[in-house]
Amino acid sequence: MDTRKNIDGLAGAMMVGLCMIWGMQQVVLKAAANDVAPVMMLALRSGIAAVLVGLLMVWRRDGLSLREGNWRPGLMVGCLFALEFMLVGEGLRHTSASHMVIFLYTAPIFAALGLHWRLPAERLKPLQWLGIGVAFIGIVVSFAGGEHERETRDAGQQMFGDVLGLLGAMAWGATTVVVRCSRLSSAPVTQTLLYQLLGGFLLLMLVSTLTGQLRFNPTPIALGGLVFQALLVSFASFLAWFWLLRNYLASRLGVLSFMTPMFGIAFGVWLLGEPLETSFIVGALLVLSGIVMVSGYEWLSQWLKRRRVNP
Repeated sequence: MDTRKNIDGLAGAMMVGLCMIWGMQQVVLKAAANDVAPVMMLALRSGIAAVLVGLLMVWRRDGLSLREGNWRPGLMVGCLFALEFMLVGEGLRHTSASHMVIFLYTAPIFAALGLHWRLPAERLKPLQWLGIGVAFIGIVVSFAGGEHERETRDAGQQMFGDVLGLLGAMAWGATTVVVRCSRLSSAPVTQTLLYQLLGGFLLLMLVSTLTGQLRFNPTPIALGGLVFQALLVSFASFLAWFWLLRNYLASRLGVLSFMTPMFGIAFGVWLLGEPLETSFIVGALLVLSGIVMVSGYEWLSQWLKRRRVNP
C-alpha cells in the first residue's frame, strides 16, 4: 500500500523554499558571470557537492554497487548532466536568466515523450498531448521576442541562448528517462546524485579548460554564489526533494514545483533588471500551462472528477 501523504503545511513550506532556491540559481549564475564564467561555476559547484555527497554516502554506508552494473547508466547520466549544464552555462552568456529558466523547465515535456516511447505504463493521455501542443506554441511565441528586446539586444544572440536552454531541457529530460529505465531507478538517491555530480565536475572542468573559461575572481558575489550553488542547490535542495518524494504524493509535488520558473522570472526582473516583453510573458504562461497538463495529469484528472461529482 502507498503510504505517501497529501501535501501538508511542512511539505508546502519546503516546496516554496525549494522552488525559490531553484529559481534563483540561474540568476546567481548570471549575476556572477563577470567574475566567474557560468560553466566554471557549475563545474566547481558539482565538485564541491560531489565531495559532500560522497561523505554522506560513507556515513550512511551507501555503496556504488559497481558489480550490479549501475556504473553504465551512471556514466550516461553523468554525461547528460554535464551536457545539460554546459548548455545552460553557455546559454546564459547570450540570453537572460528569465528566458533560461523558462526554456530549461520544459524538461518534463521531453521526459514525458521519452518515457512514452520506452515504458508502456507511461503512455501519454490525450490531455497530456494537448499540453505538449500548448507548450510548443508557447515556445514559438517566446522565441518571437518584442520590440524593446529587438532594440536593446542582439536578437540572434538572444535566440541562440534560448535554443541552448531548450537543448539543455532535452538533456535533462533524457537524464530522467535513463534513470527511470535503468537499474538506477532502484538505486539509492545519493548514488545517482554522485554519478551526476562527478560527471558534471569532470566534463565541465574539461570544457572550461578547452574554452578558456577558467577565470575566477574571488569577489563576494562570486564566493557567495559558489556557496549558494554548491551547498543549497546541488546538495541540500536535491536531498530535500528526494525526501519529499519518499514521503508525499509525487503528482502533488510535481504541480507545486512549477512555482520555480515563476520565481526565476521574478528574481531576474527584480535583481537583474531584466525586461519583460509581452510575447515572452504570453509564451511563458503557455509553456507553464502545457507543463502542468503533462506532469500534473493525475492531479488534474482527480480534480476534474471531483468537479463532476460536486458541481
